[in-house]
Amino acid sequence: MIKRILPLFIATIALLGAAGLGISKSGAGDKIRVLIIDGRNNHNWKDTTPFLQKQLEGTGKFQVSVATTPPNGAKAEDWGSFNPDFSKCDVVLSNYNGAKWEPESVRKSFEKFLNDGGALVNVHAANNAHKGWIGFEEATGLLWRGNKDGARLYLNEVGKLLKIEVGKGRGAGHGPQHEYIVQMRDSTHPITKGIPKEWLHGKDELYHGQRGPAKDMEILATAFSDSKKGGTGVHEPMLWTIPVGEGVAVTNVLGHVGGNGKSMPAMKCVGFLTLVARSCEWAVTGKVTIPVPGNFPDDKKVSFVD
Repeated sequence: MIKRILPLFIATIALLGAAGLGISKSGAGDKIRVLIIDGRNNHNWKDTTPFLQKQLEGTGKFQVSVATTPPNGAKAEDWGSFNPDFSKCDVVLSNYNGAKWEPESVRKSFEKFLNDGGALVNVHAANNAHKGWIGFEEATGLLWRGNKDGARLYLNEVGKLLKIEVGKGRGAGHGPQHEYIVQMRDSTHPITKGIPKEWLHGKDELYHGQRGPAKDMEILATAFSDSKKGGTGVHEPMLWTIPVGEGVAVTNVLGHVGGNGKSMPAMKCVGFLTLVARSCEWAVTGKVTIPVPGNFPDDKKVSFVD
């Protein structure tokens, strides 16, 4: 596993605490080892996992492997084949949305991996998963949950961070899919540095009303959830980081893909893919060397990979 130096916390919005890690990577020429976990999802993981693997490996920065859980409906004994060795990866990219991993020893092993300096990057519905797994929910911060399952965070029209307590207001949801502007909230962070302040994202679900522990979050990007599109009328978190022991978790709720997997405007958006790759690099090394591509979308036009 790539070694980390002691976390260096960076001041952020007072309500949320602080998050930021100074990390060093052993062996400058080593590729970052990414483990994608899939197997259950209400989105088409059979198509999106190889797509994400291809895009990450195409940067030349990553070596990607895959661990697949038993399918929905599997019996308890079927989980015996799911035993990923987290010590052989640097970052877990979760493309999984289902019940808690079994057995409990796998969950404990993953928590140890994170606390000892490992990294987690959640993509889209991955923050819907693992209901009742406290370690995962604390690392993820905001999840697809009902209003009794945690606090809610959002930004108002002037960018002020506001909090709604447990049991008040709506829970998680989204309106119809549409293109929308993603707004960078911290352009100095290595993940977002050099990315346009506002850019148009491909047709996607816009998550709103997410709930959870919501502690120690650094919100890097938001999107306005337009009430005319079935939204909340406020700016909802889209990308954030949370320190976990000596490790870190990054959650990116962009990237919806429908059942047939043939049309993937949200996941093929250059903006989304750039954030995923840069998040994986930063979560492990504490810096970003992956450039912002020349075809990154602006505030008027979406850009897609082929």
